[in-house]
Amino acid sequence: MLLRQSFGYVVKFTTLVSSERFRMSRQSSRRSFLQQSAALSAGVWVTSHAKAFARERSANSEIRFACIGVEGKGASDRDDAGRHGQIVALCDVDSDRLEKAAERYPNAKKYTDFRKLFDEMANEIDAVTVSTPDHTHAPAAVRAMKLGKHCFCQKPLTYSIFEARTMRLLAAEKKLCTQMGNQGTSLSGLREAVEIIRKGDVGKVSEIHIWTNRPIWPQGEGRPANPEPVPPELDWDLFLGPAPERPYHSAYVPFKWRGWVDFGTGAIGDMACHTMNMAVMALELFDPIAVTAESEGIIQNETYPKDSKITFEFAANAKRGPVKMFWYDGGRRPPAELMPGVNQGASGSLVIGDKGLIFSDSDYHGTFLLLPKEKFVDYKNPEAIVSPGHFTEFANAIKESKPELAMSNFEYAARLTETGLMGNLAMRAPGKRIEWDAVNMKVTNAPELNQYVSREYRKGWEL
Repeated sequence: MLLRQSFGYVVKFTTLVSSERFRMSRQSSRRSFLQQSAALSAGVWVTSHAKAFARERSANSEIRFACIGVEGKGASDRDDAGRHGQIVALCDVDSDRLEKAAERYPNAKKYTDFRKLFDEMANEIDAVTVSTPDHTHAPAAVRAMKLGKHCFCQKPLTYSIFEARTMRLLAAEKKLCTQMGNQGTSLSGLREAVEIIRKGDVGKVSEIHIWTNRPIWPQGEGRPANPEPVPPELDWDLFLGPAPERPYHSAYVPFKWRGWVDFGTGAIGDMACHTMNMAVMALELFDPIAVTAESEGIIQNETYPKDSKITFEFAANAKRGPVKMFWYDGGRRPPAELMPGVNQGASGSLVIGDKGLIFSDSDYHGTFLLLPKEKFVDYKNPEAIVSPGHFTEFANAIKESKPELAMSNFEYAARLTETGLMGNLAMRAPGKRIEWDAVNMKVTNAPELNQYVSREYRKGWEL
């Protein structure tokens, strides 16, 4: 049985109410993953050797890309775009990074402000890559999508639950091709594990454990006391984007922004779109009915806690019974006795069924073990569609006008992101079981938390 797409919810855009929440009419109907085209299944992931790079760019020059955030993770996303089309614009708030990227793509126009890029080049681009800090994902991506541009956006898809819902609905309304940058979705190991669960070969799943070595940046502290001079290469105001104004400090950049509430989404935002991905996909773990966080909570409204354990509760549906999913970070781990005979590792996942377990110590779930080993010694993994590569799926979707060819398209990726970000919402009330109305995006038993479903946007950066 080939891996099939099962996230096709029919939605229509409705009016945004003053509280910035949708009243959404949704008809739930499962549709199977459309068979990937022959070009998709037979495609070959091309490496970055210069000769292959030049040949592929020439063959696919019809896709014109604007790349927003062009170094760090943005460098690989940028070069993926260059392999599958023509890069016509580069944008980064750091002029040194921008110039470094421009040396590789000298014909691309350079920008530090993506708003100006869209104002000037809306008719010259077909698609965008968004590889910025979390807090500017949606402001950049939504602006592009409103202009009808296809969108590849890094994980987590958005900073807030409201933004994830907005991007999912907008992509559906505009019929855009999209993909989130959780590359494990394209690994055969993950796809095979999904099929094993869907076939029922580990039985009825009731419990899932996910753990990570994050955070690997500072968290659990307050704002730095003494501002520092802004480095000459950095446009600090553009880095802030929709976030409230604050003085520059090197505690925020580079990379360390992940732990700060105004800019990042902490450990769960960084890794849940990877480590939860297999279980969420296999069991459609969307719209938890309740979430509970065991942690110190948000520290001084500035940073995420040093460690946490978060419990997600999912109601039974027509395909499965109720499920609990447990998240651990900051050194917390599930009980070792749940997986005897294996090395738990710094990061991993464990799916517990009544006939067996699936264990992986891979962040992307590229490899896994079926436990107990002796029970599955002769087990043959089911077939799953082999991906030509994560970004290649996105490019193929654009060329064939088939959004479903990209498996982590926003119809799925936004729902995965919403699930993970519920953990951060629960950290606002540590120890309290937060009850969630997913349709209306409301906490029903702690209304004071609803202000955190979205955020206040600085003027000029609104969605």
